[in-house]
Amino acid sequence: MSISQSILPEFDHEMATTRKCIERVPEDKFGWKPHDRSMAMGHLASHLAEMSTWAVAGLNQDSLDLGNYKPWSAANKTELLSTFDKNVAAAREAIAKSDDANYMKTWTLKAGEKDLMSMPKIAVVRSFVINHVIHHRGQLSVYLRENNIPVPSIYGPSADEGQMG
Repeated sequence: MSISQSILPEFDHEMATTRKCIERVPEDKFGWKPHDRSMAMGHLASHLAEMSTWAVAGLNQDSLDLGNYKPWSAANKTELLSTFDKNVAAAREAIAKSDDANYMKTWTLKAGEKDLMSMPKIAVVRSFVINHVIHHRGQLSVYLRENNIPVPSIYGPSADEGQMG
């Protein structure tokens, strides 16, 4: 089994679960944040929507320069979900098309001339994309709970979506 074949089921599951969380974000709560140092809910959801593009950059390029990076922020829920879907589809395609040798090549995250980190491309997909999405999805689920918005099932039933058995 190739690396792509082994990672796609995990990617598909995590992205589908993430979409369920993003779907619950109401536009009138885009500006809500739990603390002054926290991201606003709309920005956090937008970050999740754009994060899968890093799989494309990680697999199709040898580096990514954050020197000119400007975070994207959705204007509304329709834009948020369509961007998420478009980016996940592009990431899925990049993962599916990448061969095992490419996954073992080194990729570097840069800020201008400074190298911030280097890792094998497989680690970009697993850590920088999938695990990073899981982390921020967890934050978003807390934001939903704090606003009395039903939290979807993630790895089993949530308190809002019933019990197992």
